[in-house]
Amino acid sequence: MMEVVVVIGPGQIGQAIARRVGFGKHLLLADKQQENANAAAEVLSNAGYDVSVGTVDVSSRKDVRALVDTAIGLGQVTGLVHAAGVSPSQASVATILKVDLYGTALVLEEFGNVIKAGGSGVVIASQSGHRLPTLPVEQNKALATTPVEELLGLPFLLPDRVTDTLHAYQISKRGNSLRVMAEAVRWGKRGARINTISPGIIMTPLAKDELTGPRGEGYRRMIAVSSAGRAGTPDEVASVAALLMGSDGGFITGSDFLMDGGVTAAYWFGELAPA
Repeated sequence: MMEVVVVIGPGQIGQAIARRVGFGKHLLLADKQQENANAAAEVLSNAGYDVSVGTVDVSSRKDVRALVDTAIGLGQVTGLVHAAGVSPSQASVATILKVDLYGTALVLEEFGNVIKAGGSGVVIASQSGHRLPTLPVEQNKALATTPVEELLGLPFLLPDRVTDTLHAYQISKRGNSLRVMAEAVRWGKRGARINTISPGIIMTPLAKDELTGPRGEGYRRMIAVSSAGRAGTPDEVASVAALLMGSDGGFITGSDFLMDGGVTAAYWFGELAPA
């Protein structure tokens, strides 16, 4: 039976990972906007990949379940790449929490119900999750294990507690890595693995929005004072994803990989450190 790799959010990072892990398998590319999925499918199909497309709003359980049904109708789901999300300059607090936090938890739950033994997945989180101060143990556990439909009702996620989009994004991305750690236990019972990658500034259309948006000056300074002194590329993220999803990463699950050129190091211990 055909092995299926589902790529949710087939933008520059999603496509780069698909190229590394999808050859000889069927790629199911899904995006909220049909035209985005179609554009990615054309590129990958022209490069020799076996591709089909779907639409999905990751904040809708009905949509995510429909995507799962499509995937299992194609074959055995052995790979998941979850690269969909919205950034602090693109959306409201409520939308960020619904898409980036709730949506990721929903995708992990639904695909964790069907992932095949030997399968693996990666979730694209963000360096932002590493700049949030340490949370209380009970909040960590709540982000990791609260039933999906109760997640947005947690007291520390209510509108009076999360009042700006950057905070919403940071706590969502911290929640992603915690959720993946908890889900790794459940996926492991099916013989599958799941990990998180937390990239820094990767040159994609989303990053360009940030670099020219209201926080652009801060992002440009992050790049300038980081150890790498540059932004990253989608292919560099894909190299890490290929390790995590392939046989060489067989001992890695429930982990989060920060790759940001040293920006977080500079934030905590260098020139970007808060006063």
